[in-house]
Amino acid sequence: MKVMVTGGAGFIGSHVVDACLAAGHDVLVVDDLSTGKRENLNPRARFYQVDIRDEQALEQVFAQERPEAIAHQAARANVRESMVKPLLYAQVNILGSLTLLELARKYGCRKIVYASTGGACYGEPEYLPVDENHPVNPLDPYGASKHHVEHYLFIYRTHYNLDYTILRYPNVYGPRQDPYGEAGVVAIFANMMLNGSQPIINGAGDQQRDFVYVGDIARANALALTQGGGQILNLGSGKGTSINEIFTQLKDLTGCPCEEQHGPAKLGEVYRTYLLAEKARQELQWEPQVSLRDGLAQTVAYFKAAH
Repeated sequence: MKVMVTGGAGFIGSHVVDACLAAGHDVLVVDDLSTGKRENLNPRARFYQVDIRDEQALEQVFAQERPEAIAHQAARANVRESMVKPLLYAQVNILGSLTLLELARKYGCRKIVYASTGGACYGEPEYLPVDENHPVNPLDPYGASKHHVEHYLFIYRTHYNLDYTILRYPNVYGPRQDPYGEAGVVAIFANMMLNGSQPIINGAGDQQRDFVYVGDIARANALALTQGGGQILNLGSGKGTSINEIFTQLKDLTGCPCEEQHGPAKLGEVYRTYLLAEKARQELQWEPQVSLRDGLAQTVAYFKAAH
């Protein structure tokens, strides 16, 4: 198929591009490079530097390319930033996505795979592991904005026959993740340890997340282009890993002599969450293949090479 990947110069999006190309699809990338990077672009994919909020520019891409499917990865995706810039997150994540949906409807696109969030949209879990029937109670504007679009996808499938698969992501890590932002603890810690800097653990460090390697997430997106129609699917390992454990493993892999140092906890962060991905196993025949240790080792190797 001809597949448009929004945010395809970003951390996760660029890996989705790679997976779609490996599956034999014809791929085009739409990215405004606000957080994405040119060096992440696969040269086999056609690139359009366009903001998804720019309806006129985006329509020109649709008119020229007429994609059959979209892997929608473009978003502002920083929990802490969303707490201080909620309007920006609504503009990009909600209005930008709605612009994309309108053009997908107008130009006859058949399928959208939507990158949602399991870590942020469920809020503080009422039970663990979290399944897709868990109440949605986000604690930050990022999670709220990502969930909001899920309702529009249902509307467009019901009235316009635009099929979708919603993938609710866990904490995704791996090569190409930005080590200088506030999001992405694995990249931040690995880069600091290799630089000889001291990472600071927010809070006690016993908060738990569901860490899944980016290659496994990209593979799920490629599978979802043709499977899982009309479904909301968690992607996850089904188990939580503490931030302290991530620190310990990265310290071992990097050979850093640093010891644990803790700072204040951050506003809006969920304390403990991990996702049940049984529906993804049934609908996509998907489950994580890369172990946490191997994934962390590949990530450290990437940042070593970058240094």
